[in-house]
Amino acid sequence: MMTPLEPLLQKIIDGQRPSRNDIILLLRSKNLFDLGHAATELTRQKNPDRPGIISYIVDRNINYTNVCISKCRFCAFYQDAESKDAYILTKEEILEKVREAVELGGVQILLQGGLHPDLRIDYYEDLLKGIKEKFPLIHLHAFSPPEILHISELSGLEVGKTISILKDAGLGSIPGGGAELLSDTVREVISPAKCNTAQWLGVMETAHNLGLRTSATMMFGHMETEEDIADHLLAVRDLQDRTSGFTAFIPWTFQSKNTQLGKGTAVVGGFGYLRMVAVSRIVLDNFRHIQASWVTQGPKVAQMALFFGADDMGSTMIEENVVRAAGACFRLSSHEIHRLIEEIGMKPMKRRNDYSLIV
Repeated sequence: MMTPLEPLLQKIIDGQRPSRNDIILLLRSKNLFDLGHAATELTRQKNPDRPGIISYIVDRNINYTNVCISKCRFCAFYQDAESKDAYILTKEEILEKVREAVELGGVQILLQGGLHPDLRIDYYEDLLKGIKEKFPLIHLHAFSPPEILHISELSGLEVGKTISILKDAGLGSIPGGGAELLSDTVREVISPAKCNTAQWLGVMETAHNLGLRTSATMMFGHMETEEDIADHLLAVRDLQDRTSGFTAFIPWTFQSKNTQLGKGTAVVGGFGYLRMVAVSRIVLDNFRHIQASWVTQGPKVAQMALFFGADDMGSTMIEENVVRAAGACFRLSSHEIHRLIEEIGMKPMKRRNDYSLIV
């Protein structure tokens, strides 16, 4: 007997784009099996040259400062500038962390921090140049859209000029942080001092037009509705139509521990997470890659996500501080990621930021 979702999913598999109402229907569905089946078929279609291959990257997250004026209600990492726990890493400390990552086989550094009230473009330009001078082969995946906007405003520069200066200094790509939920109704509650939806998208479009690739993310499981999620997916899909600048989409669940927003918030479990991964794959027909989030869901659920539309296991995250501050405690080595992928009969392969495989 045909289930209610099957006709819609078959149309999507055959090439029909889901509408906003279709997306809301998918997000409310309890039929995880059909969603997973469709997402798996679409993953195969998007990556016909990678049958059974699951990629991941060896990198390190370096949070250069925890001082942040944004004070988002979902964040457990930020500190006020005058706090005894506030810090700014020295260039020497950052270079030592990069050296350690390179010695462990790292090919990328994810460099992100809070919106510090005193750090202007010269700080970031000098930092990037210093890293590239000592480690010219390392890829610098750095500074989310809120950071880019903050740097540009403090420095009295246009966003495009800011990105150009950072690119010339060694910036290789921009992470999708700061997206949270691309719905201003939600953002006004969870991150009222951070950039709005149009500004986040504007930074990404400017970066794409300047030749930088970026990732796109979504944090869900707090106060959003299915309509908000549909709008987020459509926003990044529409921008990808215009620029083709996104490398991948990464949905992850809100981590509530030690946060203002976490009080009374129900935790999204494996079912809700796998449904979101599948719906992301089904909706984002112009994204080649969907990334699993073992950092927030743990290794077993992330392993399951590889049957629900994900084709990448993210990074080894030699170091990660922001999500851990909110209660996530999972850690995986390159060896463990290999084992998890091989356990389910798939082939693990290391990759670069642009998703080209390291063979």
